[in-house]
Amino acid sequence: MRCRKGRIRRRVTSQEEAIDKLKNKSNSTGKRLPGQKSKRTDSRGRRIENLILSEIPDPEYNLVRPHLEFVETQDYENLHEPGERLDYAYFPNRGMISLVIEISDSRTLEVGVITKKGFAGEALTADENTCPYRMTCQPAVEGFQVEVEALRKVLRSAPDLRLRLNRYVHFQSLRTAQIAACNRFHEIEQRLARWLLMSQDRVGSPTLPFTHEFLAAALGTGRASVSVAAGILQKAGAIQYRRGAVKVTNRQQLEDATCECYGTIKQFEAASEREGS
Repeated sequence: MRCRKGRIRRRVTSQEEAIDKLKNKSNSTGKRLPGQKSKRTDSRGRRIENLILSEIPDPEYNLVRPHLEFVETQDYENLHEPGERLDYAYFPNRGMISLVIEISDSRTLEVGVITKKGFAGEALTADENTCPYRMTCQPAVEGFQVEVEALRKVLRSAPDLRLRLNRYVHFQSLRTAQIAACNRFHEIEQRLARWLLMSQDRVGSPTLPFTHEFLAAALGTGRASVSVAAGILQKAGAIQYRRGAVKVTNRQQLEDATCECYGTIKQFEAASEREGS
C-alpha cells in the first residue's frame, strides 16, 4: 500500500511539473501559449501589458525592447496634433487614446479608440510621415512609445509584429466605417449609448470619467445635444450623470437603448482577435 501511494504521489508530481513547464515557456516559435500571461518587461523592469507587445514571438520582442520608452500622461493630454509629423507609435498598457478628426470650423468627431489591445500611429504601416488625427488620452494613458523610424527598422525583421499591426489597422478601418454609418443614420441617444458601452468595455469600470465637452467632441455634436441624450438615458435608468463623470447603473438598459452598431463593432473586434491568436 505504501509503495502504491508513493508511486501515485510521484506520478502526480511529475504531471504537475510538466504542466508548470508548459505554462512557463513559449512554444518552438517563441510565441506565447494560449492563456499564458506575459511576464515581459522593458529594460527598466516595467511590466508589458499591451497585447501586441505581449504576444509577438520572443525574438521579435527582443528587437523592440531596447526602443521602448515609458510614458505616463495626464487626463485629456494630447499626444499628437492633426497634420503634424508622426514621431512615435504608442502601445498603451492602460487608459485610452481617442483619435479625433477636426474640420475647419473646429467641430470634431472621434473616429477610433486605442487601448492595450492595439497601438496608435497607424500611418507608419503605410510609410506615411504625418497623421490626420488628434490623439487625446482619456482616461490617462500609461504605456510605451517607440520612435517611428526605429520601429520601421525593426519591422523589416519582425514579420509577426508587422502582421499584427496591419491586422489592427484593418480592424480600425472597419470600426471607422461603422461609426460613420452610425453617425449618419442613428439618433444621438443611440450613439451615446453605443459610445458608453464601448468605453465601459475598454475601461472595465461602470464609472466613466468623461465631461460633457469631451462627449460632445467624441460624438461630433453640441453639449446641449449630449445633455438631452444623457437625460433620456438617465430617465430610463441606464446611467447616472454628474459633473465630469458618467456611471452605468443598468448595462442591460443601455444595451437596449443602443443601435446595431455596438454589436457589429464587437463582432469586428472578436474576428480580429481570433485571427491574431
